[in-house]
Amino acid sequence: MSTTLDDDARCPCGTGLTLAECCGSILRGERRAPTAEALMRSRFTAFAVGDRNHLLRSWHPDTRPADLGLDDSMRWLRLDVESVSGGGPFDTTGTVEFTAFYRAEGRRGQMHELSTFTRLDGSWVYVDGAVD
Repeated sequence: MSTTLDDDARCPCGTGLTLAECCGSILRGERRAPTAEALMRSRFTAFAVGDRNHLLRSWHPDTRPADLGLDDSMRWLRLDVESVSGGGPFDTTGTVEFTAFYRAEGRRGQMHELSTFTRLDGSWVYVDGAVD
């Protein structure tokens, strides 16, 4: 599944901004995420719209899977960022704790993760995450 969103639609990551003002240009590779949180939000948006390319491109090469299968029946509904440590414009590492809400097979669920990010060649990349 790959859903094309209108740049005027609300961004799935939950900032309240439009896709154009938020994650759209990051997903299209037109700009880098300025913070680890911005990258994490763009990755949530990529899951929501089925953008495998952005997910793989923004994943550290040491931990990135060779292929990424997404469950096309899963619908990502909401993202709550709970805490951020580091990951700012002048940092080299950071963590983002979040809960992502979804619907799959007619049931609602949630996933809680503490994600680790690092800078690689000047860009933030996802390293790994601890899911509970």
